[in-house]
Amino acid sequence: MAHESGCMPSVRSHRATRRRAMALGTALCMVLAACGEVPGLQMDDVRMARQASPTRLPAERPAPVLTDITFETINRIEDRLQQANEKAVQELGDETRAYTIGPADVLQITVWDHPELVAAQGPQTQPNPRPSDPPAGFVVDQAGHIQFPFAGNVEVAGLTPAQIQKKLVAALTAYFQNPQVSVRIASFRSRQVYIDGQVHAPGVQLLNDVPMTLAEAIGRAGGFTDNADQGRVLLTRSGRTYVLDAAATRGGHGFPELTLRRGDVVRVMPRSESGVFVMGEVNRPVTAVPREDGRLMLADALSQAGSFNLGTSNPRQLYVIRGIEHSATPQVFHLDARSPVAMMLASRFPLEPDDIVYVDASDLVRFNRVLSLLLPAIDAGLTAAVVTK
Repeated sequence: MAHESGCMPSVRSHRATRRRAMALGTALCMVLAACGEVPGLQMDDVRMARQASPTRLPAERPAPVLTDITFETINRIEDRLQQANEKAVQELGDETRAYTIGPADVLQITVWDHPELVAAQGPQTQPNPRPSDPPAGFVVDQAGHIQFPFAGNVEVAGLTPAQIQKKLVAALTAYFQNPQVSVRIASFRSRQVYIDGQVHAPGVQLLNDVPMTLAEAIGRAGGFTDNADQGRVLLTRSGRTYVLDAAATRGGHGFPELTLRRGDVVRVMPRSESGVFVMGEVNRPVTAVPREDGRLMLADALSQAGSFNLGTSNPRQLYVIRGIEHSATPQVFHLDARSPVAMMLASRFPLEPDDIVYVDASDLVRFNRVLSLLLPAIDAGLTAAVVTK
């Protein structure tokens, strides 16, 4: 019995040692496992994970396309933006057409040597006229007709004043010998365009027989406000919306020559809705907004975010993520921003609305962050080992 009782302390000590070893081993395994799941993985890690397990991502969402930012990449992007703007201007542009009559227009019709027909146009002067009152004349109804003495119900919609004049002469010849008729438009009210958004005087503008260009319409609306994004002017025509770059006029892309049509809707977007998200290891994560001309370069976005955080950032891993919501294949652009040449690239790389600029953390910072998350678990394991001793 004495021999058996003498063995008990040795057994207890051996069991306590095993418990401490198991606790320390568990904590070490947690550290090593967590090191493989360090937050802020680089794009190379994502690419390797994609190759190792191609079924992880859904089939309808392909892997992002990783592209290094070079001068060639920037030239391709600039050419694409210029071609898109020129294509939109080309599709919207057309030959200048003569003004044709429409509903609500007011015509002034004179039959010379027959002053009795002037009374049909109503009184030439109105006491206390209101701005909404049409001038004296024949108002075209919603069906596109006017009522003229002796000629009756005359369809005038879609005709020019010269065509209406010939039509009335033919109708009045049965009542008058060689009638002399003149037709002019007293008020243009059938064609309207709508200017909305970041202009000083948004509202409806009336088109007349002189074609109105888009640049002129914005000028009549008071011009751009300080919050206007001149690089994103939306023009909606026949249910389709085009994105135009007003600042492209400096490059001669034909923006001033673009004429408006009846029913066009022009909206000037605010710069606050064209922002880019800058996050990661920067001094001030922010939503960067374009300049007044609508331009926003990568260097501008970094400047608005206070540049890199020198203590935690890894300038080698600077990414621009594009097309997450609006594209089936998102793009990821990578820039090694350690050299002054890279900053030249950043000053020329154009950003688009809803882009994400991400600066990754350095390896040491990421490892320290993982340790700070695991230290409480390690301390708990060590405490448990001490208690069981």
